[in-house]
Amino acid sequence: MKASRRAAVDGSRFGAPATLRSFAVALLTALLTTLSLLGVVALRMARRFVTPAARVPDTHIVDIDVPAQTITLARTPDTELPGRYGLFTHGSTDYLKVGTVLSSDAHTVKRKLLTQVTGASTFSSEAAFSGWYYERPEELHLPFTVEHVHAALGTCPAWLFPAPDSSDDAAAETWVIQIHGRGTTRAECLRAVPVVHGLGIASLVVSYRNDGEAPRTRAGTYALGATEWRDVDAAIGWARRHGARRILLMGWSMGGAIALQVALGSAHRELIAGVILDSPVIDWRIVLAYQGKALRLPAPVTDLAIGALRTDWASAATGSDGPIPFDRLDVVARAGELRHPVLILHSDDDGFVPSSASHRLAAARPDLVELQVFTTARHTKLWNYDQRRWTDAITQWLRSHELVPAEAAS
Repeated sequence: MKASRRAAVDGSRFGAPATLRSFAVALLTALLTTLSLLGVVALRMARRFVTPAARVPDTHIVDIDVPAQTITLARTPDTELPGRYGLFTHGSTDYLKVGTVLSSDAHTVKRKLLTQVTGASTFSSEAAFSGWYYERPEELHLPFTVEHVHAALGTCPAWLFPAPDSSDDAAAETWVIQIHGRGTTRAECLRAVPVVHGLGIASLVVSYRNDGEAPRTRAGTYALGATEWRDVDAAIGWARRHGARRILLMGWSMGGAIALQVALGSAHRELIAGVILDSPVIDWRIVLAYQGKALRLPAPVTDLAIGALRTDWASAATGSDGPIPFDRLDVVARAGELRHPVLILHSDDDGFVPSSASHRLAAARPDLVELQVFTTARHTKLWNYDQRRWTDAITQWLRSHELVPAEAAS
């Protein structure tokens, strides 16, 4: 009887801790599994951000009316924008130009086709809406030559649009170096060429490592401007040897991040007269945080992705060539180092690169930075959305800094 009572008491004494231990082990296992999954998601996000990706369809072609030369697209924040745009697809042609919105409803948008299609034309239903508009340099009907800039990794192809004949030597010796963004090519920059050409300025439209045209690094991934800027710096040297005496840098999206790194670190800084940025990346951490929210990822996942990208040991997992120096790429933190006037054109509803860092940079350096705020225009589609305002803003800024003749055409 006593032994039985003791056994019962002993069981209550040791059974509870055993249950707690089992619970703790299960909890720890679940926690480690969750952390492991979060880590996998974070690494995928990191890899996705630095890997040049194929163009992702973001709309659908619902209908093409050949007699009326119209196209109906699935409605998105981009496809409903007014203005002229491009549409990447597959079929009879890989690229269509689209114009004015003719009508829309809750699900679709009908636009004017600016590329002629016939009854024999066939297209995939999937398409990607683009702000490029111009696909090839020949479409500008301006003289140009194909050039090759020798950079550290090899030859980077470029297009040179010489300045028109001008009696103003200073204008003729001023060049704009155009820098495209992440996941795009030089064609993205063609919209700006007629504007500066009309002001008597030459355009050198460049490529850089891992963009699909310039040489590839070992991993073939982006460094988000941390190394790409050296190829653009080589382009400045090339321009200098070919007659340039003043350089304007113009960058689009990630091209803006690259332009700023050139302005801060170039061996040719004395040649740089100003920087023009369209929808620029000023601080990558803000962009990654925004993209993480758009993907509905917990903030810790984004933090893990940034942490992985900034460390050398995680390079193999992220697929990068090396750590990303986010502190060095944060130009708000380095605002005191800026020496050149900067014009920023950014839409407050960009949809990809938040304009908050552009606002912060303008506030940090009001003596050098002018911010032109757009609304509705979305990411790198400011020219398409309001070509007049975009052109006037650049023209007036160039004139205010005496970078073009006062009588130059707008």
